[in-house]
Amino acid sequence: MSAVETNFQGSTEVPPNTAVPSTVAKMRGRDVCVFYGEKQALFDVNIDIMEQEVTALIGPSGCGKSTFLRCLNRMNDVVDICRVTGAITLDGGDIYDRSVDVVHLRARVGMVFQKPNPFPKSIYENIAYGPRIHGLTRSKAELDEIVETSLIKAGLWKEVKDRLDQPGTGLSGGQQQRLCIARAVAVQPEVILMDEPCSALDPIATATVEDLIHELRENYTIVIVTHSMQQAARVSQKTAFFHLGNLVEYGETEQIFTNPKDERTQGYITGRFG
Repeated sequence: MSAVETNFQGSTEVPPNTAVPSTVAKMRGRDVCVFYGEKQALFDVNIDIMEQEVTALIGPSGCGKSTFLRCLNRMNDVVDICRVTGAITLDGGDIYDRSVDVVHLRARVGMVFQKPNPFPKSIYENIAYGPRIHGLTRSKAELDEIVETSLIKAGLWKEVKDRLDQPGTGLSGGQQQRLCIARAVAVQPEVILMDEPCSALDPIATATVEDLIHELRENYTIVIVTHSMQQAARVSQKTAFFHLGNLVEYGETEQIFTNPKDERTQGYITGRFG
């Protein structure tokens, strides 16, 4: 058990976070509501997601955190009965405007899913696919460079550089998840969404991905849904607590875990429910 986990069992203390807070909001949500048919899943969510920070979305199962995450790159569009109201902006532009190209939006706002899902292709082709369809390269040499750079950013290059022609599905679970992160990075996103990216991984692979998240934050804005409060404390600068479809509290991670303003947040942090 790590020092963080020990702290959480005995108190609400979190490790000191030396990150310099961002002052620029990369994405904003205003009065965001989500409906699945007649059922409302999110209620008037207002949040600023700060540039080059990791924002953790926490809360009990079914609280709306993954639903909100999927709003940020319009993944909910694929659900016929889903309706989103309110406004979500990326660099000030409304991502739900009719003129927005959803394919281009999802290149700018990439996503890494809960379960590693490499394409049934080679490691090389897993990375090359996105840049190729988005027209980001003009030559094989440029594509090779993107593949190498993306795998380096995902901390995977040294492990796979001699077997790029082998299937991505042949990698270990942790390597597959880093391959999926490299695939997301390859199309030059500005924001990376992660939906419980470590829930299917062992502790060692989880630690590797968490270290990677710290490194990626230097160049990307990251939003992560996690069921683990310890993980939220380790990787994020901001934390948003959702409960029953409401954004109950949002602020600096250290403040949320050590001095929450809402008693519902306090109850969840201390394990009284969830």
